[in-house]
Amino acid sequence: MQLYRNSNVCTRSCRKQQVVRSPLKISCALTQGRVYNFSAGPAILPEDVLEQAQRDMLNWQGSGMSIMEMSHRGKEFDGIAKKAEADLRTLLNIPANYKVLFLQGGASTQFAALPLNLASQEDVTDYVVTGAWSKKAYEEAQKYSKANLSAKGDNKSIPSPSTWKISKDAKYVHYCDNETIGGVEFKSVPDVGDRVLISDMSSNFISKPVDVSKYGIIYAGAQKNVGPAGVTIAIVREDLIGHARPETPTMLDFKIHAENDSMYNTPPCWAMYICGLVFEKLIKQGGLEVQHKLNEKKAKILYDTIANSNGFYSNPVEPASRSLMNVPFTIPSNPDMEKTFIKETEKLGMLQLKGHRSVGGMRASIYNAMPIEGVQALADFMKDFHSKNA
Repeated sequence: MQLYRNSNVCTRSCRKQQVVRSPLKISCALTQGRVYNFSAGPAILPEDVLEQAQRDMLNWQGSGMSIMEMSHRGKEFDGIAKKAEADLRTLLNIPANYKVLFLQGGASTQFAALPLNLASQEDVTDYVVTGAWSKKAYEEAQKYSKANLSAKGDNKSIPSPSTWKISKDAKYVHYCDNETIGGVEFKSVPDVGDRVLISDMSSNFISKPVDVSKYGIIYAGAQKNVGPAGVTIAIVREDLIGHARPETPTMLDFKIHAENDSMYNTPPCWAMYICGLVFEKLIKQGGLEVQHKLNEKKAKILYDTIANSNGFYSNPVEPASRSLMNVPFTIPSNPDMEKTFIKETEKLGMLQLKGHRSVGGMRASIYNAMPIEGVQALADFMKDFHSKNA
């Protein structure tokens, strides 16, 4: 079956999709030659958001300009930016004493910005390492503070917060809420007492409700769940702004961006616009509670498929720590068969399933925009591949 070639009309409610007849079952696939994109990032975006952006590309709402042409100082883009922020505040119920910043440089730039804004070279900062991205954040913080490794996971589970060795004088405690590569995700907010809690939520941002008030800072690269690459969102409690070290680069100073409404320099206008469309869509569909339930349903399809394969497929993460966004799996009895698996899924229009180069195997990233039909198509293929190769 090639998920992107048949042009029959779907008789169900998904009018803009196509029926694809496969040896496995009949399923819905996206139109216009699109595929099921399981990339970890830049990742799949909602098709209706892309269609809206396509309509606005040449002439946004009769302005005679594309979003990519208009001044970020003009009233048109000012309205776009303000609505995007307002909708994000609605989605996450962000308290009034938090600033929403649209930044550049990716979440990785925040690895340096955090200690530069909140600590001195002699101050202690605490880091919990549960995978590749929290490890990078910890290593970067060592350049700008006395970074302490409070806890370290084994890429299979999350160490209990009760075992974390948190410094009494730590300026903050940092962790990554979802590790994209390893597929490890926190299921609750860790209790760190009266310390400032900071979380990198790049790969599960706006995938579930979050109590922002429990954090000092939440930050996320947009290119997984929110929009295209080029914009990073930071939600910063106001009392943490204005303490940057003198040597902090201007573009890394939270105060500069807060005072200028994220427009100290030209912001990533197009990326912000797409993010705004995504926020608006999530609100219309019922908010993050609804999206979270859908994400749980999608992940369960894959994890059940792995569990019911009698060991043919394996997921290395303990069930209590498994990510709803990134599902890694292997074929432990015959790793060479994984190459065949990836080639066959590519032929069927299911792309970017190859695992990260550091761990191998396969990885299905099933962010908000991945339709449940895509997850089911992958699960059906996995079952068929198992029956043929067991």
